[in-house]
Amino acid sequence: MAGTPLKLIVGLGNPGAEYARTRHNAGFWLVDELARRHGGTFRHEGKHQGELARVSLGGEDVWLLKPMTFMNRSGGPVSSVLGFYKIAPAQMLVAHDEIDLPSGTVRLKEAGGHGGHNGLRDIIAAQGDGFWRLRIGVGHPGSSKEVVDFVLTHAGKDEQRLIDETILAGADAIEEALRSGAQIAMNKLHARPKPAP
Repeated sequence: MAGTPLKLIVGLGNPGAEYARTRHNAGFWLVDELARRHGGTFRHEGKHQGELARVSLGGEDVWLLKPMTFMNRSGGPVSSVLGFYKIAPAQMLVAHDEIDLPSGTVRLKEAGGHGGHNGLRDIIAAQGDGFWRLRIGVGHPGSSKEVVDFVLTHAGKDEQRLIDETILAGADAIEEALRSGAQIAMNKLHARPKPAP
């Protein structure tokens, strides 16, 4: 990320009030936090099938995107915005919920697979895997058969508090990456104390 300005930050989630506070919408919460901090206002863009806001981060104009197509079709809105604004996938970061990380944990990484995440799967199918990710831990239900129901339900009060803290830390990390480079941001983010069990 250092030396290559970040031009697009995508938050993954599902549209609709019934999904607004479910674990699967952690990516939406992250871009909402960045918009709040930097005075951005989301507007529905029908041609991109998403909600877009523009903010200034680290002296650069950055687009924030919330796809409105449901999670497993996120690749369409992402491809539309990348193409329209002539942004390379390497200049994009995708924030998403991560069941393989406990609540209270957040990780920044470059490239990689989809790990079974349907939003990432669709974006990778459309654009390849050469983009940044912010992985927001939401915990695991303990059984793969329960994952779908788990991510589409609300977290408990204590768990939600931990997730909310990672949203703030993740937003801090993105700002740090734009200022100081990805390695410094990752070092600070990954050195955060582990949440109490």
